Amino acid sequence: MPSTPPPLPFPPDTPGLNEEEDFRQLFTRYERPEPPRWRRYALHLLLFFITLITTTLAGAEWITGKAFFLQGDTLKLTGWLTKSEILAGLWFSVPFLGVLTVHEFGHYFTARHNRVRTTLPYYIPFFTGFFNTIGTFGAVIRIKDRIFSRRHFFDIGLAGPLAGFLVAVPVLIYGFTHLPPLEYIFQIHPEYRAYGADYARYVYQQGNGLTLAKPLLYQGLEYLFADPTRLPHPNELMHYPVLLAGALSLFFTALNLLPIGQLDGGHILYGLLGFQRFNRLSAVLFIGFIFYAGLGLFSLQSPVDTWLYWGLPYFLYLTLVFRRVLPTPWRSVKLALGVFVAQLAAVLAFPGLEGNPGWLVFGLLLGRVMGIYHPPAPDERPLSRGRKVLGWLMLVIFVLCFTPSPFK
Repeated sequence: MPSTPPPLPFPPDTPGLNEEEDFRQLFTRYERPEPPRWRRYALHLLLFFITLITTTLAGAEWITGKAFFLQGDTLKLTGWLTKSEILAGLWFSVPFLGVLTVHEFGHYFTARHNRVRTTLPYYIPFFTGFFNTIGTFGAVIRIKDRIFSRRHFFDIGLAGPLAGFLVAVPVLIYGFTHLPPLEYIFQIHPEYRAYGADYARYVYQQGNGLTLAKPLLYQGLEYLFADPTRLPHPNELMHYPVLLAGALSLFFTALNLLPIGQLDGGHILYGLLGFQRFNRLSAVLFIGFIFYAGLGLFSLQSPVDTWLYWGLPYFLYLTLVFRRVLPTPWRSVKLALGVFVAQLAAVLAFPGLEGNPGWLVFGLLLGRVMGIYHPPAPDERPLSRGRKVLGWLMLVIFVLCFTPSPFK
């Protein structure tokens, strides 16, 4: 039998390498060769232009109140939207995609500045041919390196929403300072003309229609810059494309700034608090988020059919989203039961109390896909004072842009 060969010597220390570069060498991954650069750039551009088309068509539908496709068993062009009406949709798509693009490139350039490899933004078009879509699911970038520093997590997470916010505010200000006269609404809804400026009093007696809630920042800019005589009724906001783009930009900024898990807000709060304190707080915030979302779904006055058909599925949903909050399945079941009972008790104590069931879908994504805990970084050194100030300022911006029930 051959003798055991002596162990290989350790490689000599490389002069000039700092601790972060040593970590990079330890965690280097061997990946498939990347496709040619021109093919990658072509994919990003193609997705962008498709998303520009879908958001423009969505904007044209919102402005005119017409559908681009015939809705039924088959989808085919209706011919209702003219070329000029479709081009008018650019008043929605350009500012909205502008905010989205600046947001993603804020992440991209900050990551590149910190020597973290990342892809260009992948835009996600969405257009089913049915009315009431915004034409996109947003955009994402893919981080291709491990992030080794708490500061890098903070910088990359903060740069996107900060950059998008700095564009969304001027978009809203432009929308408020360029409101058309009342005649604009009468051209879209000729039946309103008979009621004059007081049309909302007669048209919306039943409170029907989908509206966007106004966060604090929106209300403040409206008060400072808008002519009250030209402000649209909330049910007519979709006909004002720049305002709609600005309002949705605030909503998506707030969504990204939720201080949970690995959302941008989670990266920011992780940078401020560190690994252990953040993850404890993130679990509490996530439980509170789900508790609010499901308020009012069930009460002691709910019909028997509601309990019979939806009680068990809802409890299974709670068990599923809380499965990764606690380390064992039995604890997650007990947590789900506790939240369910607490929701019933809150509704019993305050009749009419309601949450927002729409958040339950997002809660499922957080609990099962994105995760509510943040991974540790090898370098856990605290942030500088300037970064801490900026981080808390971003949480204030989150409060100004967030509404518990954004769609009514």
